[in-house]
This record gives sequence, C-alpha cells and structure tokens, in this order.
Amino acid sequence: MSQFDFNNIITNTDSYKNCHYALYPQGTEYVSSYIEARGGEIPAGMFVGLQAFLREYLTKPVTLEHINEAELIAREQGMHFNRDIWMGILRDHDGYLPVEIEAVSEGTVLPIRNVLVQLVNTDPKYHWVTTFIETALIRAIWYPMTVGTIAWRAKQQIRDVAEATSDSEGLIRRVLHDYGARGVSSLESAALGGLASLVSFSQSDTIAGIVAAKRYYNAAYTSSSGPNTEHAVLSSWGRENEADAIRNMLETYRHVGVAIVLTDTYDHENAVKNIIGGELKEIVQNFPGLVGIRPDSGDPVQVTADTAEWLMESFGYTVNSKGFKVLPSFVKVVQGDGVTRHSFPRILMELERRGLAIDNAVYGMGGGLLQQVNRDTMAFGMKVNAICVNGEWRDVSKAPSGDGVKHSKAGRLALVTDGEDFKTVRRESVAPEENLLQPVFRNGKLLKMWEFDELIANSEKEVPESYYLDAVAEIRAAREVDSVTNGEVNSAASGVNA
Repeated sequence: MSQFDFNNIITNTDSYKNCHYALYPQGTEYVSSYIEARGGEIPAGMFVGLQAFLREYLTKPVTLEHINEAELIAREQGMHFNRDIWMGILRDHDGYLPVEIEAVSEGTVLPIRNVLVQLVNTDPKYHWVTTFIETALIRAIWYPMTVGTIAWRAKQQIRDVAEATSDSEGLIRRVLHDYGARGVSSLESAALGGLASLVSFSQSDTIAGIVAAKRYYNAAYTSSSGPNTEHAVLSSWGRENEADAIRNMLETYRHVGVAIVLTDTYDHENAVKNIIGGELKEIVQNFPGLVGIRPDSGDPVQVTADTAEWLMESFGYTVNSKGFKVLPSFVKVVQGDGVTRHSFPRILMELERRGLAIDNAVYGMGGGLLQQVNRDTMAFGMKVNAICVNGEWRDVSKAPSGDGVKHSKAGRLALVTDGEDFKTVRRESVAPEENLLQPVFRNGKLLKMWEFDELIANSEKEVPESYYLDAVAEIRAAREVDSVTNGEVNSAASGVNA
C-alpha cells in the first residue's frame, strides 16, 4: 500500500469536487475563476502567500501513485471518481495541471472587493481543473493574507503612535514579535502565517515562518530574537530563589546582549520593584544590551503601562522632544500575553495616555496573530467569472438575494490603478499593459519569482489613509480627548495660579 502523500493535489480538495467535471455545459472549453476578499471587518489587505502554494504544490506533477491513492479514497467514500481524466493529464501534460494563474504583485496592499488572482485552464479537455483546485488555492491565500494584513495594520498603529510619542528612527519593524508557533493549528500554518508576519516585522520566534520565507521567497535575513526564559525554568528554582534564577539568566546570556526575563511566576509587581529594580538593579544597569521585563498575566493594557512606570521608579527616565517619558536603553517591557488585534491599540493608547513613549515596550503576538482568524475575517471567495462554450465566452456570476457580500464579478477581469487607488474592471476594457494582474504560473512552471525583499518593499509603499483609518481611529480619538482634557486642566491650573 502507498504512503498517501499530503502533497497529492488530487486529494488536497473536497471529495465532491470529483464529480464536477461532468456538470459544466456541453461544449465547455475554458473556465475562468478569480479570488477576492469580499468584505468582513477589514477594508484593505496585503496580498501574500500564493508563491508558497505554487512552489509547494503546483510545480510538482501528479503521478500514477497519486491517481491510485485518490481513486481508492474516493471509492471508499462512495464518491464518483473519473480515473481517465487524471490519466489524461498524466499522459498529455506529464502530470502538470494545465492551468494559467495571474495575480497582483505579492506584498501589495489594496482595498477589498478587488481581484487578487485569476486563473483559466490552458487545455480545453481539462476545463474543470480551475475549480477543482479551489479548496487548496483559496486556503493558500486567505490564511497568509489575513495574517499578513493583521500584522500590516498593527504596523500602521505603531507608526501612528511612534510619530506622536517617539524620537527614535527605525523603530517600527522591531515593535511586534511573532510568538504564534505554539498557538497555531499546524506546522504549515505556522510557516505560512509566520512568513506573512515577517513582511511587516523583523522579529519572530516562529522558526517555521523563517524557513518558509527562505524556502519559497529566497529570503536572506528575516528576523532577530534573543534568549527568553520561561516559567518552567524559573519555577524550577523555587519561589525563594526567584532572584537567583533571574540573576543566572542575566549572567549566562550577558555575552549575547539580550535577556528577556519573566517576572510573573509568582508576584509580578514584587519581582519588578524589589528584584529587578532592587536586589538586581546594578546587574540590570550594567547589562551590555537589553534586559526585557516580561509580564505574562494580568490585564495587558494596564500591566504594560504599570510595568513601564515601575521600571522608571527604579531606573529613571528621560523626556523626549515630544514630551514623552523614555526608559534607559538597557531596560524595557516585553508584553507577550493577551496581545491581539483588538487589545493592541488599547495597549498603545494607555501608554500614550500616561505620557509614556512607544519606545518603552515591545510586544509579542501569538494566537492573536496566527490563529484567531478565519476565512470570514475578510470574507474570501473564489468564484467562476466566465466560461467559453463552443468558442464563445459567457459571463458567469452569482447574486444570492439574501447576501449582497456574496455577489460575484462577471467576465474576465483586470486590476488597474490611477496611481492612488485600485479598481477591478473587465479585462477587455483596458490595454494589456494597464492590467496589474501578471501571469505567475503556467502548466507547472513559475513565470514570476517574487523575492522576499520585494514583498517588503511593496508592502511599505504609501497608500491612502482610508486603507487603515479604521485601525488608528480609536487611537486618534483617544489622543484628541486627552489633548482637550489636558488643555482644560492646564487652563484651570493657570487660573488658580493667576
């Protein structure tokens, strides 16, 4: 018996896809399909992940063993399976799927309701192939793009707060760290989500994401990390020896120049004030690099700001040109617990409300980054938009009366830009050179290879504020309230003094 290959594209689908080849109109020669993010809670997204799927799955041929495996599984289920059509692909195309795929450049940020990917079969005998791979292809795009979008939006929040509270340059890509490997559903999810996060941030402990960025996008340097303790290590010393456990960490990794210390194994406030800022104060002050203080419990909004202020009580602070307090460079807060796309802006807002610069903390996002998403977060869909029957193209679309979000686009599509915004139009309405969809795959071969640096560069291009305004609106509203409140307080104080 064979080993049953997870890379078998014939079984990387829903069972019912096996019966669809016979259900298209008689004379169907070509089927065009497209992918878009249709709605959900996010107005614009960063496209990423297609190349990983193409290289892992579609550049590898279907084999006789794959066909045998798929037939066995289908027949065990009582599902119809047409062996001849797959043997035809093996015979006519050496096992490579006869399909052409075009897509927008990876790393591009664009509004929802725009075409991202469009595909069509290249051999009329196999018109059904474009929709057969829907399950695998839509999953390969919705997941990394959703994770990449959450990371990109967090970067815009960081940028907004940094401009208001920080004098530091080069800060933005170092603020959010990917801690999602253990909280994600699979190794492949960690890989795809991890590489998507790395487009926006150069900090990660998700090794699978680093491997994926290198494997699929030829990434060179992707991220940094450093020694970071955990509760198993600290608690093994016993409560009475907590200070010794932390001292050991600082001494052991002094030569590295980074030591991230958990301080909530027992009593976080005591550890920060009396161990870090008391018994070990001199060691921390003389550490040749950064000592990160990591609370791992409590309300992340309050504990991040509280910890920063407790550290300032022990180690002092400076006030930057924007009037915000900044810890000495050798110590800062590392908040990795409870950080999600919903809590993160509130954490930043609380720091700013207390007059604390964004420099005072860095963050780790785990399951909130890589796992707390689904296909409906951005309402992804892949739909047929046109078919060619007996040499004539027909528009195809769906328009369910009960759900406008699920209305699909008709006709072969193109993506264009006016230099500021994007628009999806009919393919025949624009010159080919205006179409931002470019062929990336045909008949088993990559036509375009994106380098990871290109993804980063594309993601950092300036975009209209409307793409992320909802992500920073709460932060800006709180800033405005604080400004008004502080102005009223200062006016009242001036009146009293007068």
